[in-house]
Amino acid sequence: MQTAAPEQRKVTRPRADALRNRERIVTAAREMFVEHGPDVPLDDVARRAGVGNATVYRNFPDRDALVREVVCSVMDRTARAAELALAESGDAFEALERFVHVSVDERISALCPMVSSTFDQYHPDLVAARERVERLVAEVMDRAKAAGQLRADVGVGDVMIVAAQLSRPPAGTGCLSADRFVHRHLQLFLDGLRAPAPSELPGTPVTMEDLRRPCD
Repeated sequence: MQTAAPEQRKVTRPRADALRNRERIVTAAREMFVEHGPDVPLDDVARRAGVGNATVYRNFPDRDALVREVVCSVMDRTARAAELALAESGDAFEALERFVHVSVDERISALCPMVSSTFDQYHPDLVAARERVERLVAEVMDRAKAAGQLRADVGVGDVMIVAAQLSRPPAGTGCLSADRFVHRHLQLFLDGLRAPAPSELPGTPVTMEDLRRPCD
């Protein structure tokens, strides 16, 4: 007596147009969160994305889910930029440069503070994306140091915090006017990271754990 083969369950894949709509929503949300903060009405996000309100809520049941997806997608793109640079040239310092410049273009400095102010920063998706970026940057920096390209007295935290600070416009200036100079100033910073170091930095290399430690 033969045993009936188990029925194969059909895996439903999102349609191409559904995937495009999701990408349009995330892109529009990133732009509007940067411009207006995380409290921008989701109806406005839908309008900019060119989709209906129901489409937004079908993809993202609440604001937290949308903010989380935006931040994770930004971190994923910056990580891919560094990985691609490393694969193309094998030059670790060039990969670090690519990461820093793409981070600014993606507005990480404007998006990441929303994580701690709006929802659970320990959500598994967010933790995984953050750990991937930090692990990649640490690996790239270690390789650059081993190759004699990067000064030894800097840590991942130094790079992350300076990139965030330099990408914020000075008080009293508009974002668009400051944007003209961001990459110029970032390159000045990156050139200062090259070995041999022309001076000794005060203190010790800053780690990501240092940045997460509460201020006294």
